[in-house]
Amino acid sequence: MLFPISDDDRHLMHPAWVTIGLVVMNIAVFFLQLANPEMIYAWSAVPFEIINGVDLIEPTAIDAGSQSVVIPQLPGPTPIHLTLLSSMFMHGGWMHLGGNLLYLWIFGDNVEHRFGSLPFLGFYLLSGLAASLAQIMMGPDSVIPTLGASGAISGVMGAYMVLFPRNRVNAVFFFRIISVPAVVVLGFWIVTQVISGSSSISEIGKSGGVAYAAHIGGFIAGVLAGIFCRAMLRKEPDSVFRDIYNKQRNVKKYW
Repeated sequence: MLFPISDDDRHLMHPAWVTIGLVVMNIAVFFLQLANPEMIYAWSAVPFEIINGVDLIEPTAIDAGSQSVVIPQLPGPTPIHLTLLSSMFMHGGWMHLGGNLLYLWIFGDNVEHRFGSLPFLGFYLLSGLAASLAQIMMGPDSVIPTLGASGAISGVMGAYMVLFPRNRVNAVFFFRIISVPAVVVLGFWIVTQVISGSSSISEIGKSGGVAYAAHIGGFIAGVLAGIFCRAMLRKEPDSVFRDIYNKQRNVKKYW
Protein backbone atom coordinates (compact mmCIF):
# COMPACT_ATOMS: atom_id res chain seq x y z
CA MET A 1 0.00 0.00 0.00
CA LEU A 2 1.36 3.41 -1.03
CA PHE A 3 0.42 6.08 1.52
CA PRO A 4 1.51 9.59 0.45
CA ILE A 5 2.86 11.87 3.17
CA SER A 6 4.34 14.81 1.24
CA ASP A 7 5.42 16.09 -2.16
CA ASP A 8 8.11 18.39 -3.53
CA ASP A 9 6.82 21.98 -3.39
CA ARG A 10 10.03 23.81 -4.28
CA HIS A 11 8.41 25.45 -7.31
CA LEU A 12 5.58 27.09 -5.37
CA MET A 13 6.14 30.83 -5.09
CA HIS A 14 3.51 31.83 -2.51
CA PRO A 15 1.08 30.20 -0.05
CA ALA A 16 -2.01 28.46 -1.45
CA TRP A 17 -4.54 30.54 0.45
CA VAL A 18 -7.68 28.74 -0.76
CA THR A 19 -6.24 25.35 0.18
CA ILE A 20 -5.32 26.72 3.60
CA GLY A 21 -8.81 28.19 3.96
CA LEU A 22 -10.45 24.88 3.06
CA VAL A 23 -8.35 23.07 5.65
CA VAL A 24 -9.36 25.62 8.31
CA MET A 25 -13.03 25.45 7.32
CA ASN A 26 -13.11 21.65 7.52
CA ILE A 27 -11.55 21.77 10.99
CA ALA A 28 -13.98 24.48 12.15
CA VAL A 29 -17.02 22.53 10.95
CA PHE A 30 -15.72 19.39 12.65
CA PHE A 31 -15.53 21.20 15.98
CA LEU A 32 -19.10 22.40 15.41
CA GLN A 33 -20.06 18.75 14.96
CA LEU A 34 -18.36 17.83 18.22
CA ALA A 35 -20.36 20.53 19.99
CA ASN A 36 -23.59 19.45 18.29
CA PRO A 37 -23.46 15.73 17.28
CA GLU A 38 -27.01 15.83 15.91
CA MET A 39 -25.74 18.11 13.16
CA ILE A 40 -24.72 15.01 11.18
CA TYR A 41 -28.33 13.91 10.76
CA ALA A 42 -29.51 17.35 9.69
CA TRP A 43 -26.76 18.60 7.35
CA SER A 44 -25.37 15.43 5.75
CA ALA A 45 -26.50 14.51 2.25
CA VAL A 46 -29.08 11.72 2.24
CA PRO A 47 -29.56 10.19 -1.25
CA PHE A 48 -33.32 9.68 -0.82
CA GLU A 49 -33.76 13.31 0.21
CA ILE A 50 -31.74 14.63 -2.74
CA ILE A 51 -33.51 12.50 -5.34
CA ASN A 52 -37.02 13.16 -4.04
CA GLY A 53 -36.54 16.72 -2.78
CA VAL A 54 -37.97 15.89 0.65
CA ASP A 55 -36.57 16.37 4.14
CA LEU A 56 -36.86 13.24 6.27
CA ILE A 57 -37.47 14.15 9.90
CA GLU A 58 -38.50 10.80 11.39
CA PRO A 59 -36.11 7.92 12.29
CA THR A 60 -35.92 5.37 9.46
CA ALA A 61 -35.23 1.65 9.86
CA ILE A 62 -33.04 -0.14 7.31
CA ASP A 63 -32.12 -3.79 6.83
CA ALA A 64 -28.45 -4.33 7.71
CA GLY A 65 -28.18 -8.03 7.10
CA SER A 66 -29.12 -10.00 10.20
CA GLN A 67 -30.60 -7.02 12.03
CA SER A 68 -32.54 -3.82 11.54
CA VAL A 69 -30.82 -0.50 12.18
CA VAL A 70 -32.62 2.75 12.89
CA ILE A 71 -31.13 5.83 11.20
CA PRO A 72 -31.97 9.12 12.97
CA GLN A 73 -33.28 11.87 10.71
CA LEU A 74 -33.54 15.53 11.67
CA PRO A 75 -34.79 18.64 9.86
CA GLY A 76 -32.21 20.01 7.43
CA PRO A 77 -31.83 23.21 5.42
CA THR A 78 -34.32 24.53 2.89
CA PRO A 79 -33.99 23.51 0.14
CA ILE A 80 -32.66 20.15 1.26
CA HIS A 81 -30.28 20.08 -1.72
CA LEU A 82 -28.02 22.49 0.20
CA THR A 83 -26.79 19.43 2.09
CA LEU A 84 -24.79 18.56 -1.05
CA LEU A 85 -22.62 21.54 -0.14
CA SER A 86 -22.64 21.32 3.66
CA SER A 87 -21.80 17.60 3.67
CA MET A 88 -18.47 18.35 1.92
CA PHE A 89 -17.17 19.99 5.10
CA MET A 90 -18.35 17.38 7.61
CA HIS A 91 -16.51 14.27 8.81
CA GLY A 92 -17.26 11.11 10.73
CA GLY A 93 -14.32 11.21 13.12
CA TRP A 94 -10.74 12.30 13.76
CA MET A 95 -9.20 9.71 11.42
CA HIS A 96 -11.62 10.62 8.64
CA LEU A 97 -10.80 14.30 9.06
CA GLY A 98 -7.03 13.81 9.39
CA GLY A 99 -6.70 11.56 6.36
CA ASN A 100 -8.70 13.88 4.12
CA LEU A 101 -6.87 17.02 5.20
CA LEU A 102 -3.47 15.37 4.74
CA TYR A 103 -4.30 14.60 1.11
CA LEU A 104 -5.73 18.08 0.58
CA TRP A 105 -2.60 19.65 2.09
CA ILE A 106 -0.26 17.54 -0.08
CA PHE A 107 -1.99 17.93 -3.43
CA GLY A 108 -4.19 21.02 -3.15
CA ASP A 109 -1.53 23.73 -3.24
CA ASN A 110 -0.02 22.59 -6.55
CA VAL A 111 -3.39 22.41 -8.29
CA GLU A 112 -4.43 25.77 -6.83
CA HIS A 113 -1.28 27.44 -8.19
CA ARG A 114 -1.95 25.97 -11.64
CA PHE A 115 -5.68 26.84 -11.77
CA GLY A 116 -5.59 30.12 -9.87
CA SER A 117 -7.23 30.63 -6.48
CA LEU A 118 -10.85 31.38 -7.43
CA PRO A 119 -11.02 28.84 -10.28
CA PHE A 120 -9.55 26.27 -7.90
CA LEU A 121 -12.27 26.96 -5.33
CA GLY A 122 -14.96 26.50 -7.98
CA PHE A 123 -13.26 23.32 -9.20
CA TYR A 124 -13.06 21.94 -5.66
CA LEU A 125 -16.77 22.49 -5.03
CA LEU A 126 -17.81 21.10 -8.41
CA SER A 127 -15.66 18.01 -7.85
CA GLY A 128 -17.40 17.50 -4.51
CA LEU A 129 -20.81 17.81 -6.16
CA ALA A 130 -19.83 15.35 -8.91
CA ALA A 131 -18.60 12.91 -6.27
CA SER A 132 -21.80 13.18 -4.22
CA LEU A 133 -24.00 12.68 -7.28
CA ALA A 134 -21.97 9.62 -8.31
CA GLN A 135 -22.52 8.08 -4.88
CA ILE A 136 -26.21 9.00 -4.87
CA MET A 137 -26.76 7.42 -8.29
CA MET A 138 -25.40 4.12 -6.94
CA GLY A 139 -28.02 4.06 -4.19
CA PRO A 140 -30.78 6.64 -4.83
CA ASP A 141 -33.13 5.11 -2.27
CA SER A 142 -30.58 5.04 0.54
CA VAL A 143 -31.44 6.94 3.74
CA ILE A 144 -27.89 6.70 5.11
CA PRO A 145 -26.24 10.12 5.54
CA THR A 146 -23.14 10.70 3.42
CA LEU A 147 -20.49 13.20 4.44
CA GLY A 148 -16.84 14.05 3.99
CA ALA A 149 -14.43 16.03 1.83
CA SER A 150 -12.94 12.94 0.19
CA GLY A 151 -14.96 13.30 -3.03
CA ALA A 152 -13.75 16.85 -3.62
CA ILE A 153 -10.20 15.91 -2.63
CA SER A 154 -10.33 12.96 -5.04
CA GLY A 155 -10.99 15.56 -7.73
CA VAL A 156 -7.89 17.46 -6.63
CA MET A 157 -5.87 14.24 -6.84
CA GLY A 158 -7.19 13.50 -10.33
CA ALA A 159 -6.20 16.96 -11.55
CA TYR A 160 -2.80 16.66 -9.87
CA MET A 161 -2.08 13.39 -11.67
CA VAL A 162 -2.80 14.99 -15.05
CA LEU A 163 -1.05 18.30 -14.41
CA PHE A 164 1.97 17.14 -12.39
CA PRO A 165 2.64 13.50 -13.32
CA ARG A 166 6.42 13.86 -12.81
CA ASN A 167 6.27 15.52 -9.38
CA ARG A 168 7.98 13.41 -6.75
CA VAL A 169 5.71 12.23 -3.96
CA ASN A 170 7.06 10.79 -0.73
CA ALA A 171 5.03 7.78 0.33
CA VAL A 172 5.12 5.03 2.94
CA PHE A 173 5.53 1.61 1.35
CA PHE A 174 5.81 -1.40 3.68
CA PHE A 175 7.23 0.67 6.56
CA ARG A 176 9.71 2.46 4.27
CA ILE A 177 9.53 5.96 2.83
CA ILE A 178 10.10 6.07 -0.91
CA SER A 179 9.96 8.87 -3.48
CA VAL A 180 8.05 8.08 -6.68
CA PRO A 181 6.35 10.04 -9.49
CA ALA A 182 2.86 11.30 -8.70
CA VAL A 183 1.36 9.28 -11.55
CA VAL A 184 2.45 6.07 -9.78
CA VAL A 185 1.04 6.99 -6.37
CA LEU A 186 -2.25 8.39 -7.66
CA GLY A 187 -2.65 5.75 -10.34
CA PHE A 188 -2.24 3.06 -7.69
CA TRP A 189 -4.76 4.85 -5.45
CA ILE A 190 -7.53 5.05 -8.06
CA VAL A 191 -7.01 1.40 -9.07
CA THR A 192 -7.54 0.33 -5.45
CA GLN A 193 -10.68 2.48 -5.29
CA VAL A 194 -12.12 0.86 -8.42
CA ILE A 195 -11.34 -2.65 -7.15
CA SER A 196 -12.75 -1.95 -3.68
CA GLY A 197 -15.78 -0.21 -5.14
CA SER A 198 -16.61 -3.07 -7.52
CA SER A 199 -16.36 -5.61 -4.71
CA SER A 200 -18.73 -3.66 -2.45
CA ILE A 201 -21.23 -2.39 -5.01
CA SER A 202 -23.90 -4.85 -3.88
CA GLU A 203 -23.83 -3.31 -0.41
CA ILE A 204 -24.33 0.31 -1.49
CA GLY A 205 -27.41 1.71 0.14
CA LYS A 206 -27.64 -1.12 2.66
CA SER A 207 -24.96 -0.18 5.15
CA GLY A 208 -22.44 2.50 5.95
CA GLY A 209 -18.80 2.51 4.96
CA VAL A 210 -16.42 4.06 2.48
CA ALA A 211 -18.11 5.89 -0.40
CA TYR A 212 -16.01 4.41 -3.20
CA ALA A 213 -18.34 5.69 -5.92
CA ALA A 214 -17.80 9.23 -4.62
CA HIS A 215 -14.03 8.77 -4.74
CA ILE A 216 -14.16 7.49 -8.30
CA GLY A 217 -16.63 10.15 -9.44
CA GLY A 218 -14.58 12.96 -7.91
CA PHE A 219 -11.34 11.59 -9.39
CA ILE A 220 -12.84 11.40 -12.89
CA ALA A 221 -14.08 14.99 -12.56
CA GLY A 222 -10.56 16.03 -11.55
CA VAL A 223 -8.95 14.21 -14.47
CA LEU A 224 -11.33 15.91 -16.91
CA ALA A 225 -10.62 19.31 -15.35
CA GLY A 226 -6.88 18.63 -15.58
CA ILE A 227 -7.16 17.70 -19.26
CA PHE A 228 -9.18 20.86 -19.93
CA CYS A 229 -6.55 22.94 -18.13
CA ARG A 230 -3.77 21.41 -20.20
CA ALA A 231 -5.72 22.13 -23.39
CA MET A 232 -6.24 25.76 -22.42
CA LEU A 233 -2.70 26.23 -21.06
CA ARG A 234 -0.71 24.13 -23.49
CA LYS A 235 2.71 25.17 -22.23
CA GLU A 236 3.49 23.70 -18.83
CA PRO A 237 4.65 26.50 -16.49
CA ASP A 238 8.37 26.59 -15.69
CA SER A 239 9.23 24.76 -12.49
CA VAL A 240 12.10 23.06 -10.72
CA PHE A 241 10.73 19.70 -11.87
CA ARG A 242 10.61 20.66 -15.53
CA ASP A 243 14.15 22.10 -15.43
CA ILE A 244 15.53 18.91 -13.89
CA TYR A 245 13.66 16.77 -16.42
CA ASN A 246 15.00 18.77 -19.37
CA LYS A 247 18.58 18.72 -18.06
CA GLN A 248 18.47 14.95 -17.55
CA ARG A 249 17.06 14.45 -21.04
CA ASN A 250 19.71 16.63 -22.70
CA VAL A 251 22.77 15.49 -20.74
CA LYS A 252 25.49 13.73 -22.73
CA LYS A 253 27.46 10.85 -21.28
CA TYR A 254 31.14 10.48 -21.98
CA TRP A 255 32.92 7.22 -21.48
